[in-house]
Amino acid sequence: MFDKVLVANRGEIAVRVMQACADLQIETVAIYSEADKHAGHVRYADDAYNIGPARAADSYLDHEAVLEAAEKANADAIHPGYGFLAENAEFARRVENTEGITWVGPTGDAMEQLGEKTKARTVMSEADVPIVPGTTDPVTDPEEVYEFADEHGYPIAIKAEGGGGGRGMKIVHAEDEIEDQLESAKREGDAYFDNDSVYLERYLENPRHVEVQIIADKHGNVRHLGERDCSLQRRHQKVIEEGPSPALSDELREQIGEAARRGVDAANYYNAGTVEFLVGEIPDRDPGEKLGPDADFYFLEVNTRVQVEHTVTEEITDIDIVKWQLRVAAGEELTFAQEDVDIDGHAMEFRINAENAAEDFTPATGGKLETYDPPGGLGVRIDDAVKQGDELVTDYDSMIAKLIVRGSDREECINRSKRALREYDIEGISTIIPFHRLMLADDAFLTGKHDTNYLDNDIATERISEAQEKWGSAAHANGGSEDVTEQELTVEVDGQRFQVTLEDPGIIVDGTQQPSSGGSSSTGGAATSGSNGDQTASLNGDQITAEMQGTILEVDVEEGDKVASGDVVCVLEAMKMENNIVAPTDGTVTHVAVSGGQSVDMGDTLVTLE
Repeated sequence: MFDKVLVANRGEIAVRVMQACADLQIETVAIYSEADKHAGHVRYADDAYNIGPARAADSYLDHEAVLEAAEKANADAIHPGYGFLAENAEFARRVENTEGITWVGPTGDAMEQLGEKTKARTVMSEADVPIVPGTTDPVTDPEEVYEFADEHGYPIAIKAEGGGGGRGMKIVHAEDEIEDQLESAKREGDAYFDNDSVYLERYLENPRHVEVQIIADKHGNVRHLGERDCSLQRRHQKVIEEGPSPALSDELREQIGEAARRGVDAANYYNAGTVEFLVGEIPDRDPGEKLGPDADFYFLEVNTRVQVEHTVTEEITDIDIVKWQLRVAAGEELTFAQEDVDIDGHAMEFRINAENAAEDFTPATGGKLETYDPPGGLGVRIDDAVKQGDELVTDYDSMIAKLIVRGSDREECINRSKRALREYDIEGISTIIPFHRLMLADDAFLTGKHDTNYLDNDIATERISEAQEKWGSAAHANGGSEDVTEQELTVEVDGQRFQVTLEDPGIIVDGTQQPSSGGSSSTGGAATSGSNGDQTASLNGDQITAEMQGTILEVDVEEGDKVASGDVVCVLEAMKMENNIVAPTDGTVTHVAVSGGQSVDMGDTLVTLE
């Protein structure tokens, strides 16, 4: 077994890996950017090294910096977690070729074969795993997309080879969208995964998203650990995952599990991985009816790493996936047979994101965890890397924690989840806890009949706003656009104790809202984000400014250009998503203050209009 493992990641997954290492009596090394110097994973590790500026490309994605830190620390293994370099075959090979350091994951060759989507489709097809109609070679020319549309129709998914979680995927609904969406998918693939290669698939509009957890060793043993249902998504980002799927019959469950195992075995793959499938939903099926063995299911992709939602599988199998990643990397053989894998009970994972669901899941642009008091008790697990008083780091993604709940069956799991979410006390930033509480009272989710488009297309947005107003603080419900001072009091009426929150909306001084307690004023409005990801920048005089920290991916205007209200002036990457910065009024561009690849902070001037 290893002596010291460097965890090439941050946040809760870094802490999760470090905990597994501690269980195995392995020392740990953290790496961190300037933005993360006070982060939880740095506090947890035995040793820590600064590897560069906040921008991920200059720190967490810097191959040289990560390897240099590993060598300085005398680490004998590198675990990549998920995201960043976790599915980068080039980096995996570099680690494999570095004497004295072991890569905790599949080989670079296996990662390339299954992690790059076109190659994975070829492998799966040869292993008799059903695949969605699509290309097996990368697509570079819009003409190839036109031809694919002529054969298969719309909509079409243009997907980055190294993508995942909806990042690097663009949906084309009509011919006039092809060129823009192709360029956007390539740009995201290059920005997030250092790979601008893309491919095409026929886009299935109302499927379920079901994935199978795999663990395989270097001795030819491949096991699947059951499935997880990840159908509750917004803009292709998972928000609640559960296992086992509430929609599958046992016969279909076995078919999908064996297909996953067969495909991974054919690729000579080892370590942890997840095989994702799209399963055809029957819109009018009865609540108690399961999808049978005749239901359509198609291979989607392989994630050649540990997943965010691996926790669900751990809870219902009592198998520590991260520890097995380390054991497999060290050359150990799996000690359990496929028939030994026992699915016991039901589990759900709730992503605790710093977002306002009532404002189209807009990520928080800053804040402090003034209160952080997670729930506990039987069947409740918290994976996090934060503590009360921490400042929110907004340079990477919006997830601050994961709540995982287990019950003897789905009903008990849901009831326990309601209790845990009610007890989860976070103040200082908006989170999607109110949204999660809404979902646990939602008929489509409770009956297991939701599909991947339910949140984007079907749920009434006013219900989400009502949940935020009911279970989120008033300041968070309005997105923080006004200063609201709150004071909590304990009072007794006829001997009965009550907790009362007094809200002071402030007073107007010289036309500006001021909290009556004398706090600072708020002069800029919060940005709003539409379902297409457009970001409306604030206009201070003639300046369009950035409403969040990020990186400029593209500038679409030049000095002298005339723009109309709503025209895109540039594209800002923030929280791993592209945001179109649009002109809030008609005008002429008099100055462009940014260029592609430039990092910007909240409030920086992007474009000046006249």
